[in-house]
Amino acid sequence: MKAKFAAILIVGALIAGCTAGGDISGPGLEPIPGSITYSGQPRTKLTKSPIGSAFPHTFYDNRGREVEETYIIRPDRSLMIARRVYRPFFDWGDDR
Repeated sequence: MKAKFAAILIVGALIAGCTAGGDISGPGLEPIPGSITYSGQPRTKLTKSPIGSAFPHTFYDNRGREVEETYIIRPDRSLMIARRVYRPFFDWGDDR
């Protein structure tokens, strides 16, 4: 009985942590060296891209790790870093 109650609490906490819809008004992730927005927002605005659209940007950080960031275009045409993934140094592949 205690295990079932604990499982319900965990699932409830996970659901409460989810957000409904895509909130593009939040602060997003902090830029790091190599991010498009590291030195501030780009001077040119993305006028032809729809608001809320996303695009990737891949670069190497100062430690040599490959980083992929996903940006979302906000209603004011500024960019928000929505996601950041660090790729492993070594990719052994599936053919070991």
